[in-house]
Amino acid sequence: MKAEQLALQHVRAKGIALVLIGATLWGISGTVAQYLFQRQGFSPAWLVDIRLLLAGSILLAIGGAKDPAKIFRIWKSVRDAVSLLVFSILGMLAVQYTYFAAIDHSNAAAATVLQYLAPTMIAAYLAITERKLPNRWEISAVILALAGTLLLVTKGNIGTLSISGLAVFWGIASAAALAFYTLQPRKLLEKWGAVTVTGWGMATGGLCFSFINPPWIFEGTVSFQSMLAVLFVVIFGTLIAFYCYLESLKYISASETSLLASVEPLSAAFVSVLWLNVSFGLEEWLGTFCIISTIVILAKKRT
Repeated sequence: MKAEQLALQHVRAKGIALVLIGATLWGISGTVAQYLFQRQGFSPAWLVDIRLLLAGSILLAIGGAKDPAKIFRIWKSVRDAVSLLVFSILGMLAVQYTYFAAIDHSNAAAATVLQYLAPTMIAAYLAITERKLPNRWEISAVILALAGTLLLVTKGNIGTLSISGLAVFWGIASAAALAFYTLQPRKLLEKWGAVTVTGWGMATGGLCFSFINPPWIFEGTVSFQSMLAVLFVVIFGTLIAFYCYLESLKYISASETSLLASVEPLSAAFVSVLWLNVSFGLEEWLGTFCIISTIVILAKKRT
């Protein structure tokens, strides 16, 4: 009996470690992106394009290593192909671009926290579409989300924005895109798997965006540090983070995973403050706590 309990504890610990690593890398990559935008003069559009094209191509190569034909079967169904295109543009590309635009107009900490309004948006959407009145947990989550957002963008001084209006717009747009990104591809993921759907979502989104912002049109400072930062965003902040997050779902529940993933805005805030000297006062930390609390409430509600 003890051996079984120890084995279960080991499996659970592995799942927790994986999701914490993945979420932390996502948060740090946001801060690295801020460094590229605000100190190296990189364009958010260029970084989005390169991130999607490279990460998508590598994911598809990994997914098709054993059976190359398998990853192309998704395109044989017209319905699945259309759904994948919608996900690629309105989900994958939209969430990447809006998030990086929010970072460019503010900082990684504020952008990441605002993006975590997505779970509240998802809960509100499901309550409307399922025609169910929100329960006390959902109402509490909405109130906390609104309070946290106000604290974050006004520093408690209602009527005055502490970050630009564009930063607020892109941050909330990022949350909406993340909500769509989470809800829209559920049937595709069940049928084709996360690696195939995400790989094609990234690669197709990057390819479509290339017609608007060609990746060979570059602006910024080329140096060893800046190229290392780009590689970090692509490899650690995308591929490894994505793998760790998905792998964690094998060992712990989805609600636990989403709950533990809330370390992402915390890691973004801490690294931004320590590395880039971003000003993050008591009001911002309180706002962050309120928004993360919504994730705890909604995750607990699902268990």
